[in-house]
Amino acid sequence: MKQTSLRRPQWIRRALAAGLSALPLLVAAGCKEQYPQSALHPQTEYSDQLHQLLLTILRWEVGIFVVVELALLVAVLRFRARPGREVPNQHHGHTGVEVAWTLAPAIILAFIGVPTVYTIFRTQAPAPPDALTVEVVGHQWWWEFRYPEYGIVTASDLHLPAGRTVNLKMTSQDVIHSFWLPQLCGKRDVLPGRTTYIWFKPVTPGLYRGQCAELCGASHANMRMQALVETPEGFEAWVQAQQAPPAAPADSLSALGRQTFTQGLCIACHTITGVSAGVVGPNLNHVGSRLTLAGGMMPLTDENLRRWLENPPAHKPGSLMPFQGLTPQQLDALTAYLRGLK
Repeated sequence: MKQTSLRRPQWIRRALAAGLSALPLLVAAGCKEQYPQSALHPQTEYSDQLHQLLLTILRWEVGIFVVVELALLVAVLRFRARPGREVPNQHHGHTGVEVAWTLAPAIILAFIGVPTVYTIFRTQAPAPPDALTVEVVGHQWWWEFRYPEYGIVTASDLHLPAGRTVNLKMTSQDVIHSFWLPQLCGKRDVLPGRTTYIWFKPVTPGLYRGQCAELCGASHANMRMQALVETPEGFEAWVQAQQAPPAAPADSLSALGRQTFTQGLCIACHTITGVSAGVVGPNLNHVGSRLTLAGGMMPLTDENLRRWLENPPAHKPGSLMPFQGLTPQQLDALTAYLRGLK
């Protein structure tokens, strides 16, 4: 009878060759996309320190992996069972080997632990005295940003000047959250009744997305934010616009929207200077100039705003903003009014 099966060593060699040839393709597939919340593209000194620490640990891990796998392959190929081969001598123990495999992990942990502790101390140091302080308050499920230096309160969109260090002073209104802007800084827990800090210096203008990284309730995944790093001139222009009084209704539809706002539940939860003073929901003084709504969940457009006002809990589970049963005319008017607050 003709033998068609491969001999075992030849089969093993071919399997290893196929696996090694596929490895570059798998690595390339993992690097294909540029994800907006990837920590692998640092844009500040803070995030670059974390990235370099990651690369340092990764090099050690890859080296350990290669050594262990090569030793495993040698053991499998050289000492595998063969017909007629005698059973190897059995050893109860080897003091030298036992000492070696105890010392080796300790040395490896030292090489990993020293740069880790060094990075922790550097990123936990106090912020420079001239840093821009931004007070961050976590709510279920949105972020509030206060600029005490300028008297500005906003939500979801964090505006920062390029080239100036920013010191985030963070606390929570309700449960534990975690502030995370992957390309600008690491994660930092935001705790009720306590204040935590994180500081960094944004350099490159652009839009950087982030979110809450601590499970905090039904809409944890919808607790988003974005940092807009602007030129110093652009940031100053934004500050001046935010410090101006909210715009008055520009037409009859907007005037009806303001009336709807003051006669409904909105007035109890939101602040609009000269109109209402609620503190439960986001400050709406210049809500029309923001890029997102519903805690950064969706882009701010007329259509999205109207859908949100119509039935907030349908879009965001657990939302504290209730269904109000507004008529189509009231929805159009309220949308026009809020969009005019720029």
